[in-house]
Amino acid sequence: MRTEDVLAAIATGLWRWDNASGTVTLDGEAARLLGLPAEPVVLPEAAVRSRFHPVDWNEINGIVNLAVAEGTLAEARLRIMDVDGRVLRTVRSRTKPMANGAPGGSPRTESGGGATDYELIGTIQEIAEPQPGTTAAHTPITGDWRRSREAFLLDAGRALAEARSTAEVLRVAASLSMPGFSPDGLAVFGVAGDRLSIIGHHGHDPGGEGPFSDMPLETNYPAAEVVRTGRAIYLPTPEDYKRRFPAAWPLAQRFDRVSWAFLPLIVAGRTMGAWMAAFKHPASFSPDERSVLTTVARMLAQALQRAVVAESERELTTGLQRSMMPQLGPEIPGMRIAARYVPTGGGLQVGGDWYDMIPLPSGRFALVIGDVQGHDVRAAGLMGQLRIAVRAYASEGHRPDAVLSRASRFLAGLCSSPESDPYGDDGGRDSDFLSPRFATCLYVECDPRTGTLEVARAGHPDPAIRMADGTVLMRPTAGGLPLGIIPDTDYPTTRFTLEPGETMMLCTDGLIETGGHDLDTGWARLRAVLESDAHENAHENAYDAPAPGAGTAAGRVAPPHLERLADLLVQAVHGPSSHHTTGPLADRREDDIAVVLLCRESADRGPGTAPAHPARPVRRTVLTVAQVEPERIAGVRQQIRELLHDWADPDQVDSVVLMVSEMVTNVLTHTDGDALLVAEAVGELGARRLRIEVADGSDELPHRRQPGELSSSGRGVLLMEMLADAWGVDPRGEGKSIWFELDEQSKADADPVF
Repeated sequence: MRTEDVLAAIATGLWRWDNASGTVTLDGEAARLLGLPAEPVVLPEAAVRSRFHPVDWNEINGIVNLAVAEGTLAEARLRIMDVDGRVLRTVRSRTKPMANGAPGGSPRTESGGGATDYELIGTIQEIAEPQPGTTAAHTPITGDWRRSREAFLLDAGRALAEARSTAEVLRVAASLSMPGFSPDGLAVFGVAGDRLSIIGHHGHDPGGEGPFSDMPLETNYPAAEVVRTGRAIYLPTPEDYKRRFPAAWPLAQRFDRVSWAFLPLIVAGRTMGAWMAAFKHPASFSPDERSVLTTVARMLAQALQRAVVAESERELTTGLQRSMMPQLGPEIPGMRIAARYVPTGGGLQVGGDWYDMIPLPSGRFALVIGDVQGHDVRAAGLMGQLRIAVRAYASEGHRPDAVLSRASRFLAGLCSSPESDPYGDDGGRDSDFLSPRFATCLYVECDPRTGTLEVARAGHPDPAIRMADGTVLMRPTAGGLPLGIIPDTDYPTTRFTLEPGETMMLCTDGLIETGGHDLDTGWARLRAVLESDAHENAHENAYDAPAPGAGTAAGRVAPPHLERLADLLVQAVHGPSSHHTTGPLADRREDDIAVVLLCRESADRGPGTAPAHPARPVRRTVLTVAQVEPERIAGVRQQIRELLHDWADPDQVDSVVLMVSEMVTNVLTHTDGDALLVAEAVGELGARRLRIEVADGSDELPHRRQPGELSSSGRGVLLMEMLADAWGVDPRGEGKSIWFELDEQSKADADPVF
């Protein structure tokens, strides 16, 4: 009896599906089961597709693709439809992939990397359920299990997509509860060269992974074979495991599992490892179960790949930051320094901001802070080169203005040189990558013995000074263009003294503007942090003496309050409180942050000692206004207002600002020299005495004038006689000093009652 007759007797037909040609060959019984005349026929794929329920056709596509990938049997239940959309019968299809004309061969892949060509040969057999004649709507092939599977895969994909490290991916994989057949033992294997090792596992005793932690890929072990072949291995019973992998069975037997699935972890066509799911209860690994496991393995592979890339980027970022951000050097007598660098979020988290501390040949030291335009890899590379150049120029003994002039010439030449682009003419790089870049920079040369600071500024924000009593002032300094815009640029310098107990803050614009702030609102936010920290320090002994015999850490150690202040400044921008202090601008882009704090220790006490009756520190500031910078008079007025921010009577503050403006203007108008202003407030709050001096190089003394109503000058002496409590002129060796004094009054005392 022929095979065809035997199969027809048991209502079983044969069919062949050629994916390459798009045809399906049916024998007579298979044609009958599909509702066609009972005779052999070759039909186009579309004609056969019309005989199946659309849902079932989509289902069998997934099952077939899984079987082709794994080289296993594809089994499915299919509903056969008539022309009226009613179910004629339900059949079970069992097919085997026949790639390259031989069972179990490797599928043929088109040269473009597209779909795989294969043939399926199998049987179609009628099954008893559901009953013929029922409508398709009343015989759904998909039930609650399938809906649960889809929900599970959606949740698993979301959880794995949110994992950011290998440990998180493994934790998510261990917590997955698959519908109906959850494994209780998991292991993820990784490949390094020709070795296979365990990346992580769950459900096994600690140390149980020892025999599998490092093995050659040639080992007769399921995970090794999966990596070699790229095909999954399902072992439903211990007998299957023992028969296929007798050498590995004694090692696996002690874990008391009865079913195992080993699946390849494939990303972009490359097998990066294997995933093992082990079960204490028998698992048959039906097509639906294998489909779930395969989908989870694909998501797991992609999540692990993302985690590996993210961890590599973090490692690279950490290395770059450590190599580019210098140590602050050894301890400096009388000075303390703290610094922070916070990269912007995203990418390699390495940008163009930097700071540096440079020992100088003169026994002084320099503090440098800067910001190269951009937040990309090129900005980081230019920053590294520029930082080295500035350090080299400073170490040669050049003055601050010369250091910045040379650095500007260096950066301009670096950005304009064709050799700076290793890719030649564009080389696939965009125009922004090759465009010229500039950098802002602030260079401060410090004399630790006297506290003298000499500042040169290239388009960078001015430093801020927190005085010993907690008052915070923006310290205006002369400046020039950012580095790299014009090769030969002059940078004027500003000299002032950091008094004992004062702290200077240098920062990049990221600390000011992050969070939608402009310069004004950003400085207001930072000023509040600086002042509140000063009030906390007023009741603390920040320089406690070490216990007898206690050692100190090697290198520079900043006092606790300075390190705390650095953290508070960063938290004000990036911490939880930053969400309540957003600025007025709609653009909330983040920027790199660099901040350096320099504190000069108080002269009246050393570490661990405090005066018995501490007096309120003197509030003092010194400013110079050059003949060529008359516009800085507005900055002087602002400085005086900040100096007197807590003065009791606002009208007195207005009077002081008016007199100072008149004095400085007179110097610039009637002399050929610069104006040097010294302002000093002494005493307790509410009873302070303010003294302001303006010195110049002219010997001509001021004298009273009688200005007319329309005169624009000649009122300086009259104003001081009317508004100051005392004023005078002190001749000096070269030039003179005009001064006035004012006693603080409360608002009630200042306003007479009539």
